[in-house]
Amino acid sequence: MYKKICIAILIVFMCLSPIAGANWISFGHDYNHTGFVKDDSDFVTNLWTFNFASPIFSSPAISGDNIYLSSSNGQLKSIDMEEGSEKWNIDLKSGTSASPIIYNKTLYIGSEEHFTAIDIENNKTLWQHSSSPIKSAPYLYNNAVYVGCDDGHLYAFNNETGEKTFNVKLDGNLHSSPIVINNTAFIGSSNGKLYAVDISSQNTSWTYTTGDAISSSPAYGDGKIFIGSDDGNLYAINESNGNLVWKFDLNNKVKSSPTVDKHDNNVFIGSDEGNLTCLDIRDGTLKWSHSVGDKVQSTPAIKDNLIVFTSNNGNAYVLNKYTGLEEFSYNPGTILFNSPITSSPVINGNSLFVAGNDGYLYSLNIDKHEVPTSVFLYYSLAILIAVLIVAIVVIRKIKN
Repeated sequence: MYKKICIAILIVFMCLSPIAGANWISFGHDYNHTGFVKDDSDFVTNLWTFNFASPIFSSPAISGDNIYLSSSNGQLKSIDMEEGSEKWNIDLKSGTSASPIIYNKTLYIGSEEHFTAIDIENNKTLWQHSSSPIKSAPYLYNNAVYVGCDDGHLYAFNNETGEKTFNVKLDGNLHSSPIVINNTAFIGSSNGKLYAVDISSQNTSWTYTTGDAISSSPAYGDGKIFIGSDDGNLYAINESNGNLVWKFDLNNKVKSSPTVDKHDNNVFIGSDEGNLTCLDIRDGTLKWSHSVGDKVQSTPAIKDNLIVFTSNNGNAYVLNKYTGLEEFSYNPGTILFNSPITSSPVINGNSLFVAGNDGYLYSLNIDKHEVPTSVFLYYSLAILIAVLIVAIVVIRKIKN
């Protein structure tokens, strides 16, 4: 009898696991912003690049063997992660910098004019609402999709029907992406406030005021809400009462969103000072800081002992998360054609995906430190050859 019960429990978990693994319910995958999905298929990591032909400010979402991403011109694409080939494309009809989420084969995304739900299996729009510009990524909680809007409202829609179930007027522009913890929604605003909103009563439970605008998105861990501000600080706020637990001065604006590693009590955050910094989530003690010389506005992703982030200097970096030492880096612009990378990286198994302002999505092998050959390498070589030819011609003329 005991053996039969154990088998039944195992079968239930086997059935549930693929469903859980297929969902990407928040900016950065979850309320910790880990940006990582364990690959449970026979997926093979390949190196490739895909041209969106328009700058990419949105960050990707992953479901199954496909990665979903929108470029600034509103083209939402499903890309096969193994081959780097396009599965389908939907024109959102307006510019997009917001990141998508995915739940039960439905993708949710905001744009300059709409909030849209799309069936990713048949790439058809299920429902859509007109809106003010949305730069916030949605968050899925209890069959409702929460999203911030430039009109200062925090909305929620029934994830299946699209019915508006929640509408709270806050203040400022809500570029920050919300999370919902213990029936409370947390979101930052351009007015410098972090809001905690009870989703049952739709009343504000508390607010915490920072010294400048907030575009960073909150993360959660150890009973604290972590969020960055343009005043240059990372804040750790008590989840239940809104009291400051600790803050850390990062010396410049914090557009990056924090990533929480609960296993090792770490929080990782980038800043416009040009650093990725690791702090202890319990008391804000500095563990290490890694400088790259230009703004770090992306949100880091974690895999095992590695932390991945990008910079406005056009590089993607992979560091040891315990020491902050560089494992390897990738410069797709080959210096001559550098473009900022503000989109946040994501990881599926051994595959690391980086999207750039240059309009390309890149697939790397994070374990083998293998990177694709960028088209900009050929451009750089062509320029160097042209310069060399000109130099030879000039030298010959001088000699003659």
